[in-house]
Amino acid sequence: MKSRAAEAGRATRLAYSTGGERESEPARTEQAQPRGQTRLRLERRAGNRVATIVTGLPGSDSAAAALARELKAACATGGTYKDGLLELQGDHRERVEELLGARGIKSKRAGG
Repeated sequence: MKSRAAEAGRATRLAYSTGGERESEPARTEQAQPRGQTRLRLERRAGNRVATIVTGLPGSDSAAAALARELKAACATGGTYKDGLLELQGDHRERVEELLGARGIKSKRAGG
């Protein structure tokens, strides 16, 4: 039979720190970072679904996220943008190439 103190000890965990306060990280400024060439590839998923993957979008994270929103709207599809990777539901490689080319962004198909 366990004592109440042992059961209460499991419910809460005490954390001790001897390091003091953490130093705050310097504020990041959003600058245009070269990300390399924009690549388009098709990824097959479970259930025979496909997704268009776009990597290397130029500009800062906020500018690339805005471009990702525009591409999703122009392709009339759902998708997500995180960590510099845009995923569009379905095969939209040709349309994305046209849209990026109209903006002066060179893209290249990757994979088979």
